[in-house]
Amino acid sequence: MAINVEILKTRLAEAEEAYHKLMIGEKEVSVSVGSFGSTTYNQASRTALESYISSLKAQIAAAKGSPIGRRRILKVSF
Repeated sequence: MAINVEILKTRLAEAEEAYHKLMIGEKEVSVSVGSFGSTTYNQASRTALESYISSLKAQIAAAKGSPIGRRRILKVSF
């Protein structure tokens, strides 16, 4: 089942907002995970939230057909 890109973007925005709140000092934040309910993160699970954000970004890139994690060749001339 493919997830709509707009749904992924909404989830990403919610996760990034939760990460921001967590980093500015809120003790716990919740993120809605679609029809699966919600997940609560605290400072101890910050890396799990970072991983979730990275996963969403990768899913969005894959849905758009963009290469994931690739960099362009850098040409340097003197």
